[in-house]
Amino acid sequence: MSIELQNIYFSYGRVKALNGVSLSLGEGATGLLGPNGAGKTTLLKIMLGFLTPDEGEGRILGYDLRTQQRMIRKLVGYMPEDECFIPGMDAVTFTALMGELSGMPRQEAMKRAHEVLFYAGLGESRYRLIDSYSAGMKQRLKLAQALVHDPKLVFLDEPTSNLDPTGRQEILELIGEIASLKNIRVLISSHILADIESICDKVVIINKGEIAAVGRIEDLKMINYRLYELKIWGELNLFKRELEAAGCRVEETEDRVVKVYTPPEFDHRQIFLVAARNKIQVRQFIRSQTSLEDLFARVVGVD
Repeated sequence: MSIELQNIYFSYGRVKALNGVSLSLGEGATGLLGPNGAGKTTLLKIMLGFLTPDEGEGRILGYDLRTQQRMIRKLVGYMPEDECFIPGMDAVTFTALMGELSGMPRQEAMKRAHEVLFYAGLGESRYRLIDSYSAGMKQRLKLAQALVHDPKLVFLDEPTSNLDPTGRQEILELIGEIASLKNIRVLISSHILADIESICDKVVIINKGEIAAVGRIEDLKMINYRLYELKIWGELNLFKRELEAAGCRVEETEDRVVKVYTPPEFDHRQIFLVAARNKIQVRQFIRSQTSLEDLFARVVGVD
């Protein structure tokens, strides 16, 4: 296993950030999902040894996260969400410095810095001051410095933030290549569900400091509920209220499609009976393919 955690607790004063997190992850690319304040970044920092858990144990790539933090940081790359750059420094010098801080000899770190900057698409700009970089170039540089010491596992915290659609797609393609062709295990923390679904086959959903769901995305989509999409004519509120009283979840999209999530024992014909009782015309009724967004909404309870 690349990550093994047992009953991790952590608080910032009276605020409980992690509440008994247990997790086991192996190879491949895994998405770490959760709303703002769910505990994603705190969890990453604990796994990197930047924070010490109040309770619990864990191992990263076989090394104890309490007593072998230096070994963990030699083998793990980290792309933070916030900017981590040193003012007045060029990209190749900065990337080489990150390699040295991970334990590489200076000459080897500089050689490797050139290689990863070319790989990340910054070869022609590697001697430019970082201060002059665009948002997309800075994201590529953060990815390059996470890879400079040839890690076995990388943590990517919001890797596509502040990017336009083209830059976002380019970064996602790079990450996908790292996960599939470079034999590097990847954990991506993001609130952009489409990014996770395009790269990862596994997902961890964290909410209020606790693990809400974990597993293969396709498996989790199939658990315990079905999704129907309706177009109706009539007043939605009474229809929605009666279905929710029967254990369903009902929401309306911006284009006025009504999504009805039904529990496993629910007979979908009841939807038509509820509609008739509330004088609702059902003008379209489709059993829909679920998405990661649907799963996230169900597990986290986003309204």
